[in-house]
Formats: sequence, C-alpha cells, structure tokens
Amino acid sequence: MASNPMAGLVAGSHGHNELHVMHGADEPRSPTIRQSVTKICRVCGDEIGFKENGELFAACHECGFPVCRPCYEYERSEGNQCCPQCNTRYKRHKGCPRVAGDDEENFDADDFDDEFQIKIPHDSPDRHRVANPSDNGDYNLQKWNNNGPAFSSIAGSVVGKDFEGEKETYTNAEWKERVEKWKTRQEKRGLVTKDDGGNDEGEDDDYLLAEARQPLWRKVPLPSSLISPYRIVIILRLIILAFFFRFRILTPANDAYPLWLISVICEIWFGFSWILDQFPKWNPIRRETYLDRLSIRFEREGEPNRLAPVDVFVSTVDPLKEPPIITANTVLSILAVDYPVEKVSCYVSDDGASMLLFDTLAETSEFARRWVPFCKKYSIEPRTPEFYFSEKIDYLKDKVQPTFVKDRRAMKREYEEFKVRINALVAKAQKKPEEGWVMQDGTPWPGNNTRDHPGMIQVYLGSEGALDVEGKELPKLVYVSREKRPGYQHHKKAGAMNAMVRVSAVLTNAPFMLNLDCDHYINNSKAVREAMCFLMDPQLGKKLCYVQFPQRFDGIDRHDRYANRNIVFFDINMKGLDGIQGPVYVGTGCVFNRQALYGYDPPVSEKRPKMTCDCWPSWCCCCCGGSRKPKSKKKGLKALLGLGGMYKKKKMMGKNYSRKSLSGPAFDLEEIEEGLEGFDELEKSSLMSQKNFEKRFGQSPVFITSTLMEEGGIPEGTNSTSLIKEAIHVISCGYEEKTEWGKEIGWIYGSVTEDILTGFKMHCRGWKSVYCMPKRPAFKGSAPINLSDRLHQVLRWALGSVEIFLSRHCPLWYAYGGKLKWLERLAYINTIVYPFTSIPLLAYCTIPAVCLLTGKFIIPTLNNLASIWFMALFLSIIVTGVLELRWSGVSIQDWWRNEQFWVIGGVSAHLFAVFQGLLKVLMGVDTNFTVTSKAADDAEFGELYLFKWTTLLIPPTTLIILNMVGVVAGVSDAINNGYGSWGPLFGKLFFAFWVIVHLYPFLKGLMGRQNRTPTIVVLWSILLASIFSLVWVRIDPFLPKQTGPRLKQCGVEC
Repeated sequence: MASNPMAGLVAGSHGHNELHVMHGADEPRSPTIRQSVTKICRVCGDEIGFKENGELFAACHECGFPVCRPCYEYERSEGNQCCPQCNTRYKRHKGCPRVAGDDEENFDADDFDDEFQIKIPHDSPDRHRVANPSDNGDYNLQKWNNNGPAFSSIAGSVVGKDFEGEKETYTNAEWKERVEKWKTRQEKRGLVTKDDGGNDEGEDDDYLLAEARQPLWRKVPLPSSLISPYRIVIILRLIILAFFFRFRILTPANDAYPLWLISVICEIWFGFSWILDQFPKWNPIRRETYLDRLSIRFEREGEPNRLAPVDVFVSTVDPLKEPPIITANTVLSILAVDYPVEKVSCYVSDDGASMLLFDTLAETSEFARRWVPFCKKYSIEPRTPEFYFSEKIDYLKDKVQPTFVKDRRAMKREYEEFKVRINALVAKAQKKPEEGWVMQDGTPWPGNNTRDHPGMIQVYLGSEGALDVEGKELPKLVYVSREKRPGYQHHKKAGAMNAMVRVSAVLTNAPFMLNLDCDHYINNSKAVREAMCFLMDPQLGKKLCYVQFPQRFDGIDRHDRYANRNIVFFDINMKGLDGIQGPVYVGTGCVFNRQALYGYDPPVSEKRPKMTCDCWPSWCCCCCGGSRKPKSKKKGLKALLGLGGMYKKKKMMGKNYSRKSLSGPAFDLEEIEEGLEGFDELEKSSLMSQKNFEKRFGQSPVFITSTLMEEGGIPEGTNSTSLIKEAIHVISCGYEEKTEWGKEIGWIYGSVTEDILTGFKMHCRGWKSVYCMPKRPAFKGSAPINLSDRLHQVLRWALGSVEIFLSRHCPLWYAYGGKLKWLERLAYINTIVYPFTSIPLLAYCTIPAVCLLTGKFIIPTLNNLASIWFMALFLSIIVTGVLELRWSGVSIQDWWRNEQFWVIGGVSAHLFAVFQGLLKVLMGVDTNFTVTSKAADDAEFGELYLFKWTTLLIPPTTLIILNMVGVVAGVSDAINNGYGSWGPLFGKLFFAFWVIVHLYPFLKGLMGRQNRTPTIVVLWSILLASIFSLVWVRIDPFLPKQTGPRLKQCGVEC
C-alpha cells in the first residue's frame, strides 16, 4: 500500500468474543447532532417564537396551523393572505403592517399600545394620538408637544410591571428613546425600512430572508393541452377494447377453433397487462428544486451549517468481476461531492472479504487527498477521474483561473500513476499464495477464507491527520466486511446492506443514507443537495421514505439495440408513479430516510378539528352518528410490534435522549426506561420494554439508542474504541437471529430483487417517495450492452418478481388494510406479474406461423362493423403511444426499442424466469444458466458484438425461423392457388411480419459484426422448427379424417 491508513483495521467476532487491531489505533470522530425540542414552523422550519406576553405566536386563530411570524407577515404581504391549512384569511396581529383588506376588519387596538404594552382605557382621548398607520403599512409618528409631557396621569402597567407612583409622565427625550428602540426592533424583523438612502445592504438581506422562506421545491403539473388528450384516448381505448373483446368472443373461427381459443385467451391477458401498466401513468408530474434557497436557509453566513448529515453506501462482492478501478472512481466521486465534508461518510461493503479491495481503498484514500481539492477548486463535473479525463468536450469552457491547465495536466498524470498502481494490485491478486494473503505489517489477512472469516472494519479518512494537500478535512471513508460463518444464511446483497445500516448507525448515525452500486458514480456533485430539497422540507420531508433518481448509463451504443437505457421506464412510468404515492425503489441512486428503514410509520398529518354544535344535548350525538368525546390515542407498540405506527412515542423517546447526557461507552437499556420519569403513567405504559427493543433491533444497546435519535448523531460521552467494538458486534453473522431484520426492518429478504420488496413495504406503511430528475443526471453507471448479458440481467429481475409473486408479500393480497393507494398497488402488481406475460406472448408469436403453414386463420371473415373495431383499436394504440411521447419527451427510437425488447425478453428471459421461479419456490430446485464467452474486438462497443452462448437464445431463434418458414410457405401456397388466396393471406402475413420486426434486434445480435452464428444455435433452432412443422403436417387437426378410399383424378380422359 502506498499510504498508511488513518485508523487501524479492526477484525473480530462477537460469537468468539475476540477483537483484534491489526495496525494503528486512531479513533474515528463522529459529529454529534443536537436535537431540537421547540415547535417549528411548518413553512420554513424555523422556530415559531413567542409574543411579548410570553404566549406562543399563533398565526391562524381558526386551526392553529404552526407558522412563524416572518412567514405569516410574508404571506400577508406577498402571498394570498390565507392560512395554508384551512384557507382562512389571516387576521392582522398587533405590531404587523397593514395590507389591502385590513380596513374591512375591526380595528380596536393600536400598534403602539401593543408594542409598549401600555394599558389605556378605551375611552381615553390619548389612545389615538400615538401612531396612525399609513396606507402602505408604515407608521407615521405624531409630533409630540415639545413644551409639555407626552402623556399625563397614566395608570397601568408596562410589560406586566406597574408604574411607580412618582413616574406619571415621560419627558420628550425618554419618549424619543423608546420610539427609536421600537424602530430598531421593527427593522430587525424586516417590518419597517430605514428612511435614509444607504439601505442597499439591508434590502439585500431582506430579499435573502424572504427567498429563504420560499419552498425548496415545486410540483410542475403537465400542461392540460398534453395530458387531457392523453387521458381521453386512454378512456376511448378502454371502451374500444371492451367492444373488441365482445366481437372476438362472440364470433369464433369454427374451422380453427383451438387457434381461435388460444388467441382470445392471449389477447385478454394482454388487455389486463395493459390496464396494469397504463393507469398508474394517469397523473404524471415533474418536480423542480431550488438549490439556492436550500443554501440560504441552512447555510447562513456566520451560523453553523444546518444541512443534515448523509451516509453513503457502496456495495461490492467480487473485485475480480467488478473492477477495482471502477469502485475507486465511485468512491472518489463521493468524497468530492459538493456537501459539507463533516456531514458526509462513505461506507464500502466488501462481501467477498477481498484484500484487493482493501488495498485499493488505501490507494484511493491517498489519491483523494489531491483529487478532492482539485475538484472543489475548479468546480469540475463529473468528479470521477476516469470519466472526467475521457470526456470528449471542451474542458476549458467557463474556466478562468490561469492555473487550471497546469493543475489539470498534473492531476491527469497523477491519476494515470494511480491507475498503474491499481493494475499492479489486480495483477498480484490473480494468483493467491498457498499460505494466503499477508498484509504489509506481516499480519495474515483475516478474510483468506471468504466463507469463514470475522467481521472487519477499517477507517481510512475522517480521523485526525487525514487532511488533503490544502490542510482541509476530508469525508470519512470506512471499509466494512461483515462476519461470515458456515451454517448461517447471509442473504446476499440485502444482508450486506442491512449490515452497513447498523455499522453506520453506530459510527456516524446520519439521518439520511444514499445507496449506490459500485459501478454507479456521482455524475452531478449537487445530487445530495437535490435530495435534501425534499427530505429537509418542513412539510413533505417527514413523510418521505426515499428520494429516487433515474438511472443513466455510459458506454451504450447510439442505437441502444437492446433498450439498455430503459428510457421508457425511467421517463414515463416513474413520472406517473410520482403523481400517486411515489416511484418504486430501483436498487441504486436512492437517498433513504433512516427512520423509514427502521420500520416506523410516517407521522400523522394534523387534521382540522371537526366543527361541532354545542346547542344539542350530549345524548343527541349518539343518534347523529357522532361523538363528542375525543378519541383516545392508543397507538402504543403497534408499529414496532407489527404494522402500526409509534412515531409519536418514538419521537418522545428521541427528545428524552437529546436531553439526557449519556456518559460512558456502554449503554444499558434500563437507562432508557429510567429516563422516562417525565412522562405520565399512560405514556409510560405504551413505550417499548427492553425485551421488545431487542426482539426488534437486536441485542445492541448502542444501536437501539441510535434508532431513537430522530435527527441522527452519536450520543454524548461515547468514545471511538467502544463504538468500533459495538460496530463489530452488529455485523456478526448471528446478530439478526430472532429479530425483525429482513422481515420488517431494513432491506427485506425473500427475493433476489430486494429493492422492490423494500420499497413496497414502506409504501404499505403509508410513506411517500419522490422522483427527482435534475437537468444534469445525478448518477451514471454501466450496463451490459451484450445480448447474452442483457438477457441474463433481465432474467434475474424477472426471477425476483416471480419469487415475490409466490411469497406472502405479493401485492395481490398483501397489506390491504394498510395505506397503499390503489393505483400504486396496480403498479406493484404489474412489477410482479409481467414475467407471466411470456407464456401468452410465446403462444401468440407462434400462431402466425401455424396459420401460414395450415392455411387457417384465427379471425373469421370480417364485416364492416368488425373492421371498424379493428381499425379503431390499432389507431388508439398508435395515438396513445404518440401522446405519451409528447408529454414525456421520449424519442420515438427509444420507445420502439423498448417495444422490441419487450418481445425479445418476453419470449426468452421472462419465460425461463417463470419456470425457474416455480421450480425454486415450489420444489426447492435452484437452476442456474451459465454464460461462456468468446473473444471480442478491442474497438469501441466491441462488447456489443461479443457472443456468449446461453440457453436463453433458443426460443427467440426458433420463433424467427418458424415465422420465416411460414411466410415462405404461405406465399408459395398463394402463388399456386391463384388470386383468390391473396386476400386471406395478407392478415396472416401482417402478424408474421409483426413478430419478425420485433425480433429483428435479436437476429442482428445473433449475426454479429461478421454475420456469423455459432453452429449450436442454428442446429438447435432448425431442429426444433423442423420437428414442429413436420409433426404439425403429419397430424393436421383442422382437416377432417377420411374413412373410405381416396378418389383422385388420374389425369387421363377415360
């Protein structure tokens, strides 16, 4: 390794009661977040404050919606002057400027009286001599009598204190002094401006203050000219579909009844799938963020930075399959993100316990000391060196610093040297020594046995001394490898993610977590700020479980032959879900709310109290169906023990921890209960006992304490040694036993697509999610552009959907008593039933070839009305697609590639996923499809033409050959039988060409650049197609069987 890590590698096993520090012992530092216990404004998030009499300021007297005084005054002067909750017009409070409409209200008090709290009788003539408000809301002070006292014989109190008997008058100087103090206070509040001309700076401050109180984001609804025709066509298409099915069912093809029956069943399933896919896109929306307002509100000059901390998770399994240089670039982009360094921590999970990745991170941490200041000094994008230096753009654009070119050349040279060092590590790791790997200090590598090793934690950056070349602090970088022992179920990626959740909770405990794959780097350095515009919003943020970003990819050919970009899903489907309850979680590029992952329910919105009438006797309420008695709040332990919510109780416990100083590294759960002395008996009885805490979260008092700290942070009085020891404990292989990890907490187990399950459980609890699409893509990654790799990727996704379909979490029947919206449920149902579409799709793609070979057809002779329904259906399909492209901005090429790959994947990967899932879930047989590769070209996109044999290629190839043979046979038959046969042939040819056109990219991928296909594919496909054709001709089910002798013309005139 080129550099010594900042803190020693700590390895240990909780089950074996051992802990070893390999080298170094510097302790990690963790910021402590102070929790707020005051009531905050629901508009800007600031404290509401109190009035002069000590009472809490209440902007609206109707519903009591919590709004601070500056937001109240801004709403009156610049907004619609109404309460955001009940829409009641704000009444003017004393001491506030007048606005239009205030003259209509009763004004029976004076601002000056309120300011000085002088109690004057209503009938006193001096009441109206203090100040008169002008039309613009300012106050014109009356001229005082210079020869006499301003007031005389005043009986009352000032700010609750009685005047002394001898103090009955004020001199002119005293009153002027009091007026000046009043003016100063009003100017600080932004209510009165100075009269002199030198107030430019004050106006700028007022503007920034007003700008900071504006919303951090806004919802941008689609124009009605785009969305209204789209919805109308959807309804029309639904009606046309109903009439089309009526015609198809009532008019069977008697001469080809089996084919007709199969086709009708397939078409009904396609219609059902279309409904599941279409209606969740009923209300698509867009969102815009305001990063400048976020900075003004939470990063005020002269005040501590109030942006929330973020823990970033990067997961890896095998560095030989996932190149270390790619992982290093992802880590570098995280360390250089545009966010306060003390609020960013990067955790890298090594599920393969590889010393190669360990050494790679050591090299990366050393290179980051020069790379991070270079990125922030010149504001470069993207902040991953591999892609920054390879971009074919004018890198001098908008750069004005004279030293930029020199520094860039030096940095590029250092990055090339860094790559060479990483390549040397990879070359060294190709051959493992017989005695196993040994670290630089001579210590054997604890992870030599990847299936039996202790947990390992190494802190590279973030501790004292880990500064960049400019002497500034760097974000914390932590290497994590969870313990693995034989006989334990480790749950693959989901288990690794849950281990990182617990480690980060013990070491840093940021309230938000960003999840990235090792090949997905941060392409937009402000991506975290984009997410904070939603998560730190005072109204929406507490109800959000995550902010999902779209996936964008590098290295895909311009034509995107196999729809690797998934543009239709990310730019159409996800926008539609954002208008319901939020997008689904797609596995990467997602910022989580930690409290949502812990299985808590979202906070319940404050609803307006119902208007009741007091004129009726109490017994009458029983007859009217209402009740005057307030409902008792009995949520108790429902959320933590099942599906209910205990957010309020959890919040109370969190406040208790913010007040209580926890001294010492060790924690006892009995202290939690001892600290609840301030609550009454009813509230105490609803809090969780020690046993319930451990049953839910595991036996770690430190971790349980962190779950109660809603704003994050490490408890006071902790030290690094105890935290590292506890972190080793929470990643032990037996920690999750008899807990709710993977069932109700964290990433959910039970499917290879754990992302769908995890997001689904959160939405069922009532959480919302948000789809954020900044102009510059937030994250970019790599995708398989090769046909076989792409099919195997789709196979894995489809297999996960089948597993969910066959589990207790199936959206068809799970959590109907929850808070999942119906359209959101339709979307989740679509995500788990789409693989089953492969069966009717395969049958429907086979029918055209069968019709051409037999001369039969699935549709009888059409009359005029039936022709209208067919034409209307095809037109509605086309118009729906065109209107979708209009409001989404997706190109027609991307839409067409998506349609083509829907057929390709449906008749190959999805089909195999259905049978593999059924075998795995029902019979316990786990089948794998191996991939073997041939050499590829070194040219750009050379991998696109790389061929890898896989069983998934057989069904589509067979379909292509079968339909081509059918086209040849149909045309030959029409030529032989004359003009009368061409009419019925056109319908059959149309369906056959529909199949061939959709499978064309697959055919092109088979041929490759040299138009050569492996012999095994051709042989299997031709064999299956020939057998199918010969068997069909031999047993033709549509021709009547002759029992007597066959009479034929001999051709000779007898």
